[in-house]
Parts: sequence; C-alpha cells; structure tokens
Amino acid sequence: MDACSHVLKVLDSGLISIVDDDESIRDATKTLLRSAGYEVRTFASAEEFLDSGPLQATDCLILDVRMPAMSGLVLQELLNTEASRLPIIFVTAHDDQANRRKAIDAGTADFLRKPFSGDALLAAIQMALSSRRKVGA
Repeated sequence: MDACSHVLKVLDSGLISIVDDDESIRDATKTLLRSAGYEVRTFASAEEFLDSGPLQATDCLILDVRMPAMSGLVLQELLNTEASRLPIIFVTAHDDQANRRKAIDAGTADFLRKPFSGDALLAAIQMALSSRRKVGA
C-alpha cells in the first residue's frame, strides 16, 4: 500500500468502539485497529459505552457477548429498539448456537470466536463499514 492510499484508508476508516470486560482483549484489539489506521475507543462495560460521548460517533461496535451486568446481546437489543444502524461485530469465548442465532437474527455484522485472527476482525470491520455506507447510515 502506498502512502497516498494509506492516508485515504485512514480518512475513510471511522471510529471503532470496543466493549469488552477483558482488559487484555481491549488493549490488543485497540493496538491492532490503530495500526490499521482506525480511531478507537475502548469501554469495560456496556453501561460505560452507553454513557459515553462516542456512542453517536461510533461507526462500528466490537462487542463481547458475556459481560457482567449488561451482556452484549442486551446492549444489541437496546440499540435495536432505538432504531440504531450501528454495525455490531460480536466477539466471544463462549460460542453457543443460541447466542450466535440470537445475534444474527438481530442483525449482527459478524460473530467471531476468541481467539480470532487480526485478519478476520479487519475483514469483518471493512464489510460492516461498507454495508453501513451502502444503506446511508
């Protein structure tokens, strides 16, 4: 990738918010995404994300399924009731079919099992951002 296309990618990347109660996952994912040119914000809980300023500015949400208090699936339901078009990529160490089906039925952009590859996450983000732009969100 030449310098010009890298600058275009960074300008077109948007804000990615990561909500995961595991600090090591948040930090590693943030490092990966920043190295790919994304602006990144991290949150330790769904409640912290909901109370944040970046909520409305977020272009894609990377969300853990199981967290204390409010789960990722409950946050997805809440966002859906508010007619949010925010693409969500779920990440989980607990990939059971019921949760996967619930997330997919509710419109998740992707569902990745931890540990996931950096390439798989970056591809999921690109697809989610592309889809969002197509629908004019």
